[in-house]
Amino acid sequence: MASNSEMESTDQMGDYETLISSSDVELLMRAWRNEKAAPEILQYEAALVERTKEQIELVEETIEEYVTSGIDPLVVSLYQMDLDRTQFLLRSYLRVRLMKIEKYMFHSLKSEDAERRLSEQEKTFARRCADDLAKHLEESVLLKLPENYQSVLKQSVISEGDDMVPQPHLDTFVVSKSKNFVSLNLYEEGESPETVEMEHGDLYFIRYKIIKRAVESGQIDLL
Repeated sequence: MASNSEMESTDQMGDYETLISSSDVELLMRAWRNEKAAPEILQYEAALVERTKEQIELVEETIEEYVTSGIDPLVVSLYQMDLDRTQFLLRSYLRVRLMKIEKYMFHSLKSEDAERRLSEQEKTFARRCADDLAKHLEESVLLKLPENYQSVLKQSVISEGDDMVPQPHLDTFVVSKSKNFVSLNLYEEGESPETVEMEHGDLYFIRYKIIKRAVESGQIDLL
């Protein structure tokens, strides 16, 4: 017959299994992989991030309670491993996004489509980075140049667009995996009617801009 301590440990293991099965770790891992592989910044997963933060707080409180109560160290270590994994994924996801914002800060602020994908905190970060960089360039270089070449965004006043602003290369090839059947046009509209049909589980090495919409809708994952 099992002792009370063994039964309690078994119950705690059951609670652990329930916790991790109801968590958003898999969704966060998918968002992290997609963000790392995509050449542009993707839509900020606000709801997922908030739920993950709440889960982290819950697990931290649970670990503290179990340590104080003298619960089986094995159970505590399982909770701690789950916590460490979740924290790593969340930090890495946010870090990858910040790196993209730093790289494409001016593009993210001048493109309505790109700016809509940022959280409010990320928008603030992008504006501060852009203001600091613009100020640094003006003081160190631009103000020493002829007036026609003092723009942070353009090579000169005769430039038709903001040709000094780095933009994501959407023609970059990425590895993708289809979650269900998807039919995609291989070329820009009007260029060619040729399409590619991706079945569930198919892996393709393909230009990002071809699958961009499918990635955004969740039909295709990046690897």
